[in-house]
Amino acid sequence: MSQETPYIFDATTADFDQSVIENSFHKPVLVDFWAEWCAPCKSLMPLLQTIAESYQGELLLAKVNCDLEQDIVARFGIRSLPTVVLFKDGQPVDGFAGAQPESAVRAMLEPHVQMPPPAAADPFEHAQALFDDSRFADAEAALKVLLGEDNTNAAALILYARCLTERGELGEAQTVLDAVKSDEHKAALAGAKAQIQFLGQAKDLPDAADLKARLAKNPQDDEAVYQLAIQQLARQQYDAALDALLKLFVRNRSYSEGLPHKTLLQVFELLGNDHPLVTTYRRKLFAALY
Repeated sequence: MSQETPYIFDATTADFDQSVIENSFHKPVLVDFWAEWCAPCKSLMPLLQTIAESYQGELLLAKVNCDLEQDIVARFGIRSLPTVVLFKDGQPVDGFAGAQPESAVRAMLEPHVQMPPPAAADPFEHAQALFDDSRFADAEAALKVLLGEDNTNAAALILYARCLTERGELGEAQTVLDAVKSDEHKAALAGAKAQIQFLGQAKDLPDAADLKARLAKNPQDDEAVYQLAIQQLARQQYDAALDALLKLFVRNRSYSEGLPHKTLLQVFELLGNDHPLVTTYRRKLFAALY
């Protein structure tokens, strides 16, 4: 009914003991007793093959054509089709008769067969996932391994610099970014450099709490508005920072020689054109300009 694979095969009277019984001492073997005239058999077999393939060799699937292999049918007392029997360590340990949904088949297999581990993720994607999950130390460790194999990997260098930035090593992060020579990740590089700049600026500014206290007394304190926005950018509170910068730009375009406008553009670089906040605030900035 389908082509064989190394772990999906036909079993016959001549080879049953070797292909099923002996193999089951190494890997569980699911035996599907079927026949050409059995309609439920024909709907069940593709499902069993899909399940077997998902185990990537940890489960073997043997197909027994009951019309041809009457000795096996008699040996195991098969009375209805389809019948499915799971063999392990030379013995039948579980099974079912009749067509079953995938969930039921997998539930039957679960105590006896271990799913293979997921395929190893791409090393950079793994590091990026760690970074996105705020596991910066773990991401940094993964990137060190990756860069040990290729210290010219631009994407890895940029993400490594972001990790250094997160723990306050701004000078070292800038050195790493300066080593990036490829133009392939130009936007990511610009964004990483912009973040270093915001963090560097924030170090010399009053605390956010002090700035908020100033604004509570005087909401028109342009300097406090801008400095608080920088503190927010350094802490990746982008929505609040962008809103404050845009309002400051609308209210006082000439503040510090157009600094709010320049900072907005830096943030757009940092987040990237696909970020929803960039889409929103770029449109608002355009409306404010024209």
